[in-house]
Amino acid sequence: MNNFLSRAMLFSCFLITTVCQAQKVEKYNLIELLRDNKLVYSPNQRVNVIDDNEGQGVTITDIVFLKNITFSTGSIDVDIRGKDVFQQSFLGIAFHGIDTITYDAIYFRPFNFQSTDSLRRRHMVQYISEPKYPWDTLRKNHPLMYENGIANPPAPADWFHAHIVINRDSVIAYVNHSAVPSLKVKKLNARNGGLVGLWSSALSGDFANLEIKNDQ
Repeated sequence: MNNFLSRAMLFSCFLITTVCQAQKVEKYNLIELLRDNKLVYSPNQRVNVIDDNEGQGVTITDIVFLKNITFSTGSIDVDIRGKDVFQQSFLGIAFHGIDTITYDAIYFRPFNFQSTDSLRRRHMVQYISEPKYPWDTLRKNHPLMYENGIANPPAPADWFHAHIVINRDSVIAYVNHSAVPSLKVKKLNARNGGLVGLWSSALSGDFANLEIKNDQ
C-alpha cells in the first residue's frame, strides 16, 4: 500500500509540474510597455498613461497590439473601464491577429450594462472574427449566438475584470471572476495563433493589469 501511495503521489506531482511547465504565464505592466515602445499603434491613435485613484494603465483608441508577442490558446485576463455613452464605448481584447484588418476579438458594450431595454441587455459582450464575421453579419445571420448579456453587470463607467479563454475550437468570456461564463461561442477563425492586443472603437477605453497564459 505504501509503495502504491508513493507512486500515486509521484505521478500527481509529475502531472502538476508538467501542466505548469506547459503553460507560460506573463504579467504585463501596460504603462511600462508604452514607455518602452513595446506597444504597436499608428501615429493617428491616442495611447496615454492613466494613473488615478481607481487604476493604473493606459487609455487607447482602436487596436494596440503587443510588440513581438503572439498568442495561441490559453487565457487572457485584463481590467477594463469604458464609458456610459450610448453607442460610443466598445472595448475588449483582440487575438489571433495578422494585422488591424484580420483578427478575432471579444469586446464589451458598457453602455448596455445597466440598460432597461431587454434586447440591449443581450448585447453586452460580443465575439467577432474580422473581416469575414463582423458584429452586424453575425447578428443578422446568427442572432444572439455570438453576443450575450452579463449576470450582475458592473456599472457602465466602472472598472471590471475580463477573463477570456481561447481554446482551439471555442472562446469563453467571464466577467468579474464569475464562475458562470457570460459568453461561450465556437471560434470562427482557422488560425492556430497570432498577435494579441487591446481593442477599442469610437471613444477611448482604459486597460490595466494584463495577464496572458499561453499554452505551449
